[in-house]
Amino acid sequence: MFTRVSMMSGSSVSLSEFTYKKGSEIFRENEPADCVYQVRTGAVRRYKLLSDGRRQIGAFHLPGDVFGLENSTLHRLTAEAVTETTVRKISRQTLEDVAETDAVVFRNLLTTTTSNLCHAEDHMLLLGRKSSMERVAAFLLEMDNRLTKAGIMSLPMGRRDIADYLGLTLETVSRAVSQLHGEGILNFVGNTQREIVILDRRRLASIDMPS
Repeated sequence: MFTRVSMMSGSSVSLSEFTYKKGSEIFRENEPADCVYQVRTGAVRRYKLLSDGRRQIGAFHLPGDVFGLENSTLHRLTAEAVTETTVRKISRQTLEDVAETDAVVFRNLLTTTTSNLCHAEDHMLLLGRKSSMERVAAFLLEMDNRLTKAGIMSLPMGRRDIADYLGLTLETVSRAVSQLHGEGILNFVGNTQREIVILDRRRLASIDMPS
């Protein structure tokens, strides 16, 4: 399906639109990075399989996010749909051509690239310097900022994904979330524990950034 939409600017370009089932691969590590993607609905995880078989998730992409921009000709990570996900896709060359003549596209591409770099640096700091509870608190604050609507944070990813993003075990993540719940910092809506209400953002932020 092709559509004429505005991608990161007022310029109209032709984008192809695809829907992927939960767990479906969008692209694989070391495949040619000849397209750029934007999440329309759903969520995407990008990850790398380590030599010992463990999975390290580098980023989650949510509606509106652009991903697949690389500084080389190959993808560094594999991208998969976390849930049923629709993405818009444009060839990298087409986007670069538009950016050469449209200053808004150029600025927004630069902003996207800078934002992705900042996220990578923050993630590296999180993995290298923070305790397990600090990592979980930082993740919840990030998702609260990106996902919360009408007071409820609806997580598309499960705790295994969260653990692989934070470099923790599933059990450690579950214990941390249960502790936050027990201390009255958050509450759950429904039975899946993926819909969360943050009751005390100040206390949660103090865990992420202890004095």
